[in-house]
Amino acid sequence: MERGKTAKTSGYQCPVQKRCGGCQLLHLPYEEQLALKQKQVERLLKPYCRVRRITGMEDPLHYRNKVHAAFAHRRDGTIVSGIYEEGTHKVVPVDACLLENEKADEIIRTIRGLLRSFKIKTYDEDSGYGLLRHVMVRTAHQTGQVMVVLVLGSPILPSRNNFVKALRAAHPEITTVVLNVNDRRTSMVLGEKETVLYGKGYIEDVLCGRRFRISAKSFYQVNSVQTEALYAKAIELAGLSGNERVIDAYCGIGTIGLIAADKAGEVIGIELNHDAVQDAIRNARANNVKNIRFYENDAGRFMVGMAEQEAGADVVFMDPPRTGSDEAFLSSVVRLAPKRVVYISCNPKTQARDLEYLTKHGYRAQEAWPYDMFPFVDYAETVVLLTRQNRL
Repeated sequence: MERGKTAKTSGYQCPVQKRCGGCQLLHLPYEEQLALKQKQVERLLKPYCRVRRITGMEDPLHYRNKVHAAFAHRRDGTIVSGIYEEGTHKVVPVDACLLENEKADEIIRTIRGLLRSFKIKTYDEDSGYGLLRHVMVRTAHQTGQVMVVLVLGSPILPSRNNFVKALRAAHPEITTVVLNVNDRRTSMVLGEKETVLYGKGYIEDVLCGRRFRISAKSFYQVNSVQTEALYAKAIELAGLSGNERVIDAYCGIGTIGLIAADKAGEVIGIELNHDAVQDAIRNARANNVKNIRFYENDAGRFMVGMAEQEAGADVVFMDPPRTGSDEAFLSSVVRLAPKRVVYISCNPKTQARDLEYLTKHGYRAQEAWPYDMFPFVDYAETVVLLTRQNRL
């Protein structure tokens, strides 16, 4: 839905908004949120290209398919779960969040209620004692599958079979339960070791007609509805005719590359995260996509190697983290010299910085399409098409 067509015309209330800090725009009617984001994107990207009108959501509530809750206890022993207070590791108790999947919030409340009867203590970051640190719930928008990840400070969960049985009795929609061990004094949520307590250890979802396997540590966009619209636009902008060699940099579990594969001649996905690459390979097999290959490597280094071997590419999809791309990666794009670059970003500020580099090195930014991937939060997702102006 485009700006101005929203049915939401008033602001929203949340009892922990000021302490949480996660919803900077919650006080604004949704239509005003979209207008504000439009101005932000235009201010940053208009110096480089035309900015189209932002695409919003029909229903901006409860869009997050991945929900993370930190667990702690008060001095009187009361167990609390919720979100870290902004700038601290103090847990703000949250029973329900306007952004989060409602079923995920229900599951987290159930787990909190089970802890006392199973004599499971929450982890204390100061002392290092206790067991349960976090719970992460991932929900599949299309298939309805649900993953619960219990993040513990040690690999031993007392009466774990009975705990899982009690949890599934309350929530039979849960399709897999994973125990993740994080025994380090770290701000990272997930540790390296995992044990599957129930189910397959992953869930599957359908996006743009492709089926994707999602494990606990895999990156998957948190807003499935908007992701479908965003990816469809990105592939449209790539202008694929069926013969191109396409690179999906920062490919994660292979979403963009697999969706684009039936419109391209060959797709190469590059990703540093080992678990994501393994999921990507499985996803290609599950979707019977034979014209795609995945490599566990640094995308910039890989593309430099391709350029040195004079193995070109027609299109590069890039979807970097919020920090954007570094100059080493951008220079590798310039050196490889694809005809088109489709740049997806969750941070228009760093995207503008990267566009400045690319437009100074032989590329022209054609247009930017903003999407409201994160309602109530003060940034937007954008996709920008760049075309090569001359042979470099």
